[in-house]
Amino acid sequence: MPDCPELDERERLLVRLAWACEIEGITQAAAAERFGLTRLRVNQALAEARRRGIVRVSINSVYGPCAELESRLRARFGLDKASVVPTPADPGAVQAIVGAALGHYMTRLLAQNDIRLFGMSWGNTLNLAIRYMERLNRPDLEIVSVMGGLSKGSDLNSYEITQRLANLCSARHHYFTAPIYAGSAESRDVLIAQDVFREVIEKIRSADALAMAAGDMQGSLLIRDGLPSEFSAAELIEAGAVGDILGYMLDARGNLIDHPINRRVVGIALDDLAAIPNTILAAGGAHKVAIIAACLARGCVNTLVTDEETARALLERETP
Repeated sequence: MPDCPELDERERLLVRLAWACEIEGITQAAAAERFGLTRLRVNQALAEARRRGIVRVSINSVYGPCAELESRLRARFGLDKASVVPTPADPGAVQAIVGAALGHYMTRLLAQNDIRLFGMSWGNTLNLAIRYMERLNRPDLEIVSVMGGLSKGSDLNSYEITQRLANLCSARHHYFTAPIYAGSAESRDVLIAQDVFREVIEKIRSADALAMAAGDMQGSLLIRDGLPSEFSAAELIEAGAVGDILGYMLDARGNLIDHPINRRVVGIALDDLAAIPNTILAAGGAHKVAIIAACLARGCVNTLVTDEETARALLERETP
């Protein structure tokens, strides 16, 4: 009689269960009944099959690498959520696709009834996001602008963006009717001590979620149209700035640069972001990597919305 090959009954069971659930597509409950096991045992067996490499998952989609990057971003930077979209072939289209991703995310977020007060920054990415949002009926929701506005009229300005988002959601809205920067640190202190500004700042601090963009030191709206006339991008770069968030200029480590401009911001302090449950940063493109990395290093971001190449650059970047 020829030798009978030895059977590995445990592995055989793992394979049979994996085939039934992964190939045939039956439920774990049905597999438990077929093989005379408990659902817990089936669940444990499938997990073991994956650990041993018996079952390997292959995702055949352009979004597969994005899902992997989302997981790595969450682990590396301690994020609650990450949303990564494919980088378009045209670098000029990155802002549009990141804006679209933010719009889809905000539609889901603002549909949740526990979001009652939402803070909105301004900029082109956030402006684009509103175009990709679905209309919502949230009369119980309030949208509050979280930054002062530009003196120049623009559909990227805080007032226009806040109003359009509120209209889209059938929500109430509240403006922050102040300039981004006061004329001096002293006048800034006088401004925010006034009841009208103090109340708005307290409202922003109590937001359930807040969306913001990051500006680089080259062609951002703030650098182009928002800087006080006595300051220049060159001197801010010389002081160590890699970009801004909410008007504050940060260095590569996420620290505020030592420059008078940061003492003239009219608004909440960056440390106030820690009390907001979900601070969302939407930005993408090679020119934004340094400022996104600075924001992540500072730890003031819960949710990051970006593109694939930017995500890879962030993950490959060494901590300063």
